[in-house]
Amino acid sequence: MIQTGNPVISIYTEMTPNPETMKFVANKLLYPGRSIDFGDETLSGPSPLAKELFSFPFIKSVFIASNFVTLTKTIETEDWQDVIPAVKTFLKEYLENGGLVVNEEEVAKVKQEASNTVSADDDDIVKRVKELLENYVKPAVEMDGGAIQFKSYNEGIVNLMLQGSCSGCPSSMITLKAGIEGMMKRMIPEVKEVVAEAE
Repeated sequence: MIQTGNPVISIYTEMTPNPETMKFVANKLLYPGRSIDFGDETLSGPSPLAKELFSFPFIKSVFIASNFVTLTKTIETEDWQDVIPAVKTFLKEYLENGGLVVNEEEVAKVKQEASNTVSADDDDIVKRVKELLENYVKPAVEMDGGAIQFKSYNEGIVNLMLQGSCSGCPSSMITLKAGIEGMMKRMIPEVKEVVAEAE
């Protein structure tokens, strides 16, 4: 079906604390209220957009959130400034042509283990940890092009998964220990330690 009257899309970039990642922000909602991380091309099935982005030879991982895409480049790749124009042009044309960002039916088939969504069977501590991540941590890390998702809680240790620009970021451990762990210990006394789990 041909879509007519699509709005003009504008894309701008923001640097992140991770020198290997760049945040591409759109004036359109891409994945409202949610985020999805593709650590490599083999995982990109649920996202036609991610699959297309992996066709760029320098793209190592793709993270899609509400109105932005964070791309991680391979370390040996040329400078971001050399490739930004091509990526911006691709994203603008893809979105203006009504390209599908995420196929929800495919996402449902992929087991998403990490989530900050409170579920009925969460105990009180897990509920408080997830609410703290959603209300305090999420807005801050999204500004830097990333996400931090709850993975598990066991005997005072909170396991989190770093996504987007947070994954592999030189300053992510400082954020994790000095920022998130400190806040959780103050607000949830049962929490003794916060650790990052690799995907």
